[in-house]
Amino acid sequence: MSRTHHLDSSSFPSVADPNSLLSTLFTPLPLSPQLTLRNKFLMAALTRDRSVPTNVPTDLMIEYYRQRAKGGASLIVSEGVLVSRQGTSWPHAPGIWSEEQVAAWKKITDAVHEEGAVMFAQLWHVGRISHIQAPEQIASGEPIYAPSAIASRDYNVKFRFIPGEPSSSVPTAVPDPHQLIQVYKHAALSAKRAGFDGVEVHTGGGYLIHEFLDNTANKREDEWGGSVENRARFGLEVLRVVREVFGPGRVGIKLTPAGWSNLKLNFFGFGNSILATRMSLEDTIETFTYFITEADKLDLAFMMFSRYSDEVEDPIIDGKRRATKHDMIETYRSLLKNSKFFVVGNCTPLEAAELISSNKVDGVFFGRPWIANPDLPNRVKFGLEMNETDVKRLYGARDGSVLPEEELAKGYTDYPLAVLPDLRMD
Repeated sequence: MSRTHHLDSSSFPSVADPNSLLSTLFTPLPLSPQLTLRNKFLMAALTRDRSVPTNVPTDLMIEYYRQRAKGGASLIVSEGVLVSRQGTSWPHAPGIWSEEQVAAWKKITDAVHEEGAVMFAQLWHVGRISHIQAPEQIASGEPIYAPSAIASRDYNVKFRFIPGEPSSSVPTAVPDPHQLIQVYKHAALSAKRAGFDGVEVHTGGGYLIHEFLDNTANKREDEWGGSVENRARFGLEVLRVVREVFGPGRVGIKLTPAGWSNLKLNFFGFGNSILATRMSLEDTIETFTYFITEADKLDLAFMMFSRYSDEVEDPIIDGKRRATKHDMIETYRSLLKNSKFFVVGNCTPLEAAELISSNKVDGVFFGRPWIANPDLPNRVKFGLEMNETDVKRLYGARDGSVLPEEELAKGYTDYPLAVLPDLRMD
């Protein structure tokens, strides 16, 4: 069973204090004209790799998401949902291209809705972060597509279920990017039938859309490459077709302009994983300023920015940092005129409340705290200690083996709820 650790009460006060800034987290959040959230406890996408044996969500996942909705999350963004069959390094990542998957996700969204929460699917195409010998890639019958035939200069992205534990393969430059845009549209249609209230399009992390944006990964000489406008075209077209499916106020995007440790394995003790979509700072700001400004015209619900952190997401490799360090709020906040501005990454509840109260952000997504604390809002409300994350069980078996449900439940659905104080008056 997971252990607990105590938090510093000076930086983590209880809402019992009437002057506490934390009270703002318990007030509703109008996400868009179409959706209002019951509070500001937002749950970010978290890869857990539990779709055993391959890519279909399971009953155990129903329980996992239900626990966090019942525990008080107002908006839950699913773990990354593959928009098509791909040879990702996550052997048990879920997809949404088949009817079986749609039916399985519908059980999850029904459970989340029963507990009063809203749920978005994170649409995910990993692009060149794939391997041609991965069973799912072989089963797809397709090449690994990316904007250009340039392999990712990744660090320790190992395909542990393939002999020799290789890194990513050299991709094939997609002949016509329109075919991948239609893949996203099909995924959005499937997500809508599966009962999701909206979708979050993953446009960062070194994955497909990020690869099109980045001038070190995209060397195309057609209308999809070269200028900032051309490199942004693919991501913007994806957003347009997805927005056509869900309508206004129901599409969000995740952005990682600073570049980052995509898998965050350094923090969890499994080694580093820096994906080299690494433009210069000047090119990064120019590219994302254009992309964000244009995306903000598409009636999106929100944009979520991953904050730079040298401790977790930018370790020193070959004697230097790999990310493009800059402040998300200072650089991009003023660009958003229509969409909500959210951040994610190493925020305490108190810092989140301070950022919201000062209007620096509209909301903060929490990620890691939800892993071990399905009742996170209550723990914040009463100033209670947090469960310690079982880092050895963050993910399913990375070697591709199929573990029994009782093993997969450990460090996933077995975290204890807090014992709440008795507030009855004598």
